[in-house]
Amino acid sequence: MDLGVRWTLHGDGRTPAPGAVVRPDERLSWPRTFGLGAQHVVAMFGASFVAPVLMGLDPNLAIMMSGVATVIFLLSTRGRVPSYLGCSLSFVGVAAVIRAQGGTSATVTGACFVVGVALFLVGLAVQRFGARIIHAAMPPIVTGAVVMLIGFNLAPVTASAYWPQDQWTALLTMLVTGAAVVCLRGFWSRIAIFLGLLFGYAVSWAFDRIFGRIHAADASGKVTDHWRLDLSGVGKADWIGLPSFHGPSFQWSAILVALPVVIALVAENAGHVKAVGEMTGDPLDDKLGTAISADGAASMLSTAVGGPPNTTYSENIGVMAATRVYSTAAYWAAAGFALLFGLCPKFGAVVAAIPGGVLGGITVILYGMIGLLGAQIWLNARVDLRNPLNLVPAAAGIIIGIGGVTLKFTDNFSLNGIALGTIVVITGYHALRAMAPAHLRQEPLLDSGTSAYDGPGDQPASS
Repeated sequence: MDLGVRWTLHGDGRTPAPGAVVRPDERLSWPRTFGLGAQHVVAMFGASFVAPVLMGLDPNLAIMMSGVATVIFLLSTRGRVPSYLGCSLSFVGVAAVIRAQGGTSATVTGACFVVGVALFLVGLAVQRFGARIIHAAMPPIVTGAVVMLIGFNLAPVTASAYWPQDQWTALLTMLVTGAAVVCLRGFWSRIAIFLGLLFGYAVSWAFDRIFGRIHAADASGKVTDHWRLDLSGVGKADWIGLPSFHGPSFQWSAILVALPVVIALVAENAGHVKAVGEMTGDPLDDKLGTAISADGAASMLSTAVGGPPNTTYSENIGVMAATRVYSTAAYWAAAGFALLFGLCPKFGAVVAAIPGGVLGGITVILYGMIGLLGAQIWLNARVDLRNPLNLVPAAAGIIIGIGGVTLKFTDNFSLNGIALGTIVVITGYHALRAMAPAHLRQEPLLDSGTSAYDGPGDQPASS
C-alpha cells in the first residue's frame, strides 16, 4: 500500500529549478527538508498556540496533537495533499460560550469531539456522493454567514476579558501586528501573529521594568496590582515531560453550540484542497472527502485526550507558495518538531505566560479576520446580497449569532448565539428558497433601484 512516504530527489536537491515546483512526492536534500519543516512549524505557531490558550486548554498538548493530526492527514491522503493541521481558531468562540455557561475543559473537548465525528461523516458523504452535496446543503451565502457570525461572536471576549488587562500594551500590540500583516512580505508576513506576540512579550517586560506593577484586571477578572509578564511558572517547569491529558465530557447544550463549526471546517478544508491543487497543478477534487474525513478523525483523537480540534492551516499554504516547495516530506519533519515541542513543559509555560494585554491586541485582529473570512467567501462566490433570498436569512442569523439572542424552550433547554444563528441561516435559506418565486432563485435582484450601484459589466450572481 502506497502511504505517500517515498520521495524522489528534486533536481540537485538544493532549490527548485526555474519555473518548477517541488511536488508533494518530491523532496529537497534532507537538511533543507528539515529546515522547511521548522519553517512550517514557526508559521503555524502564532495561531496554533494562541488558540488553546484562548480555549483554556494545554498548549503543550495542542502542539503535540497538531503533529499527530498532521501525520494522520498525510497518511490518509496518501501524501497527495501537503498540509499542516493546527489548532482551529473556529472553536475559540465555542469554548468561550461553553465556559460562560459553566462548562469545564472536559465539556469543551467533549463538544469538539462530536464536531470531529460530524466532520468525519461529512467527509464520508463527500467521498460517496461527491462535492456537490456540500454546495447543495451549504451554499456560499450560508457558509459565509456562519463563518462571519462565529468570528464576530468573539468580539465581547476581547473587549471584556483581554483588552482591559493592559489597554496600552494591547493597543501597541494591535498596531505592530497589523503593520506586520500588511507591510511584511513572503514568509515574514505569514508569521505576523507570531511576531506580534514576541513584540507584546517585549513591551510587557519593558513596561514592568519602567512602570512597575499594573493596577488592572488579571486573567480571572479581579482588579489587583500584578506584573504584566509573570514568568515564575517557566522556571518551575521541567524541560522534558508529558502534557496533561483528560477525557471528554458530553453535554447537549455544549454540543449544540459547537456543531455549527462543522460548516466552517468544511469550508476551510475545501478551500485548502482547491488552493493546493491549483498551485501544484494536480487536481485534488477526488481527495476532498478524504481530507475532510482525515481532519475529523484527527480532531476526534486530539479531543479524546484533552487537546483542541484541528484544521488545515492557510499560513502553511503561504509558506509553500513563497518557497515553491510542496513536498510532504517537509510536513513530516514539521510534525516531528511539533511532537518534540509538546514534550517540553517549559515551552508550554512560556506560552501560558502570554500577558492578557498582548492577547487583547492580537485577538482584535485575529477575531475580526475570522469573521471577515465569511465576507471573503461571499466575494469569491459573487453572492448577491441585493437578493432578499440571500439577504434575509444571513442578516437575521448574523445578528442573532453576534448579539447572543436566546430562544428559550424550557427551563433547562434554550438555543442562543452561534447555535441559534446557524440554525436560522441554514433553515431560513432553504425554507425561503422553497417558497421564493422563480425570478429570485434565478435572477436575484432586490429592486431596480439598487442596480445603480453596479459597475460596468457587473452581473448579478446567485448562490
